[in-house]
Amino acid sequence: MRQKWRDRPHVKMEIFILLELLMSAVDSVNPVQSAESDRPTPPQLAIAPVPPLLGASLAELTEWVKQQQQPAYRGKQLYQWLYQQGGRSLADISVFPKQWRADLANVPVGRSTLHFRSEAPDGTVKFLLRLADGQIIETVGIPTDKRLTVCVSSQVGCPMACDFCATGKGGFTRNLERHEIVDQVLTVQEDFQRRVSNIVFMGMGEPLLNTDNVLASVRSLNEDVGIGQRSITLSTVGIPGHIRRLAQHQLQVTLAVSLHASNQTLREQLIPSAHRYPLTALLEECREYVQITGRRVTFEYILLGGLNDRPEHANELAEHLRGFQSHVNLIPYNPIQEVDYQRPDTRRIQSFVEALKAKHVAVSVRQSRGLAADAACGQLRASKVGAIA
Repeated sequence: MRQKWRDRPHVKMEIFILLELLMSAVDSVNPVQSAESDRPTPPQLAIAPVPPLLGASLAELTEWVKQQQQPAYRGKQLYQWLYQQGGRSLADISVFPKQWRADLANVPVGRSTLHFRSEAPDGTVKFLLRLADGQIIETVGIPTDKRLTVCVSSQVGCPMACDFCATGKGGFTRNLERHEIVDQVLTVQEDFQRRVSNIVFMGMGEPLLNTDNVLASVRSLNEDVGIGQRSITLSTVGIPGHIRRLAQHQLQVTLAVSLHASNQTLREQLIPSAHRYPLTALLEECREYVQITGRRVTFEYILLGGLNDRPEHANELAEHLRGFQSHVNLIPYNPIQEVDYQRPDTRRIQSFVEALKAKHVAVSVRQSRGLAADAACGQLRASKVGAIA
């Protein structure tokens, strides 16, 4: 029986999503709600206690060192060592008393170890990182002259099982903790020896199925690592109620919603979870997000040759987005071995762009990076996991 469940990732995905929806419904029950303001109070996050220490705020670290019977100023020393000096072991903090360093030798900081590194000709670097429990995750550093963007993972694997996505083919293992997300950014920053400017949650996993840890990591990346919220993008295929929940946190991050289809039937073909979340309901929740936050939504649309890239699809998409404060990011498909979808040619891509522009839809085409390293969007997969055993 266990083997049957293991071989049915769609069933695991449905159970995972149903549990998330049930938890969200319970969390939304709040009998003591103020009537003095129409704006909802940002919900409180379930922050993990320290250690692991990475991802903790200065206040949390200060409280932790005080619990260790140390003076409060040790908290700031620890904070600077974690976020400014890239510390990986408490035993190496020379400003701490020698005996205390020895006592802290086994306290986990929360840093990963490098399992595999691959660099593409365009400078994009893919990292496979080994976590404390032996799981392997992926993160990607994408450099340009003016920016260094990190594509981070939010889960080990992904439960959404999108038909065109290599990561989804590998199944789902668990959520990442906040320190495991923050660690990815520090790893890239240390490898490139330059400051990270932008972060996109577009690696392995569905961020809004790991909301607490994702938002806790966003707080740390913003306040502790120093990356502006407007330089952080959260990408989601859409989980009922979760975009509304995200809006109530009043963040300045960019929300990117993966549509990938211009109608419900086609979307269900590409994204198995879509049958539980009609396209019209998803777009309505996105409109609420714009109303609550005042920030536009980016819609990601992967172009699959001969499937969703015809002019009628562009017109259909434009109708859905009429009067919407939004932007469409077109992503020409990067082929993977597991499925037979094709990348459209340049002419079809440009025709799609022109059709949207004719309907006054803001649109751009994403440049694929790191193809030689299997690091472009849709190609993130643990290709070296088999070497672990």
